[in-house]
Amino acid sequence: MISEEVFMDIIAMHRQGLSIRQIARKLGIHRSTVKKHIEAKEFPHYHKRKGGISILEPYKQIISDYLDEDDYQGTWIFDRIKRIGYPGGYDTVKHYVSKIKEQKRRLAYIRFETEPWLQAQVDWGDSQVQEPDGKTSKVFAFVMVLGYSRAMYVEFVERCTLDLFMDCHINAFRYLQGVPAEILYDNMKHVVIGRENGKPAFNIEFLHFARHYDFQPQVAPPYSPWVKGKVERPMDYIRERFWRGYAFSSIQKANEDAMDWLSETANRRIHGTHHEAITLRWEREIPCLSKLPPVGYDTSIKVFRKVYKDCELSYNGNRYQCPYHVAGKRVMLKIKGDLIRIYYDQELLASYREPESKNNLISDPSIYEQLKHDKEQLSRKYGRHKGKATQGLVSKSLYADVMCRPLEEYERYAQGGVSWNN
Repeated sequence: MISEEVFMDIIAMHRQGLSIRQIARKLGIHRSTVKKHIEAKEFPHYHKRKGGISILEPYKQIISDYLDEDDYQGTWIFDRIKRIGYPGGYDTVKHYVSKIKEQKRRLAYIRFETEPWLQAQVDWGDSQVQEPDGKTSKVFAFVMVLGYSRAMYVEFVERCTLDLFMDCHINAFRYLQGVPAEILYDNMKHVVIGRENGKPAFNIEFLHFARHYDFQPQVAPPYSPWVKGKVERPMDYIRERFWRGYAFSSIQKANEDAMDWLSETANRRIHGTHHEAITLRWEREIPCLSKLPPVGYDTSIKVFRKVYKDCELSYNGNRYQCPYHVAGKRVMLKIKGDLIRIYYDQELLASYREPESKNNLISDPSIYEQLKHDKEQLSRKYGRHKGKATQGLVSKSLYADVMCRPLEEYERYAQGGVSWNN
């Protein structure tokens, strides 16, 4: 079974025109495996086995502190942590120290220019905004730059959430009129959730998003911002040429003004690297980009919850009512802004607005109406036109009435002189 990352590599190479044999040779897997996943066009399903905690885990912070002080050798660090109780061997320490040093070491690099269809780069920037009451808050800027033409898209948001991050991508694809084959990121949490054996472990929701729009996410090496120079440098350009001195009033107005600035200034300038007007290269790049899919991706945040026996579920400090037929079952919540939609498989059960306060019970009158209707249906089904046995399900006449007598009367029977059949 291959990983999601290898699957994305297969799709990307296939899109570039490589044969099945070439892909198999590059990735070191069998040709039939490559063919199967190209034809399937969906992620492989597998369950990751949780690994144990590293024997070095309690000492990693100490090692990092040592390396912040100086470029110590692995043997020197091994001797120090051995004295304070490290029970493992030298090889584990050596490999970990080498990895940390590699992250801290800035490698030489060569400037490269990408083909028109190949790459875009994405990054976040942030700026301070002063509120009318004197308080300051942050506004975040999403920036995407096409590698060949340097055509740029900018969008301001109030929060760096995953759903807004994906929405910004969709808006950028529409503005730039296509999707590149790959997009380069730094190690932002919306894209990379960690590293396994030195390789990035991608956010699975973002991988599905990337698969839907047919691009390959790429991650720059840690501590290497120069690799993303095509988007890092425009960040300074945006701050100096658009944001500095800008009279901010609202996110909506800032985005409208940013669109005007992009169309009239930023994307019309002569770029300092390729020395052409960005619009001219952009016109040549657009036909090379992939078209957007006919149906957009649902960027709602998706979480699962169990419905309790009282037909309620709990989310973010509040309780929400669900139809009675899903009591005890697991349902999916799709959250977009303050709108919460509750699904069971493909069935939309209810939609709610999330309140600002906590400890609330939010209900839907239509759920009570449905329950009342179903009870009436049950009453008609087992009503007076049925036999006595089925009538008893509704009238409760199947339950016999039992006479209750005081205990003194039972004592009279026990002492004798009274007939039991009276």
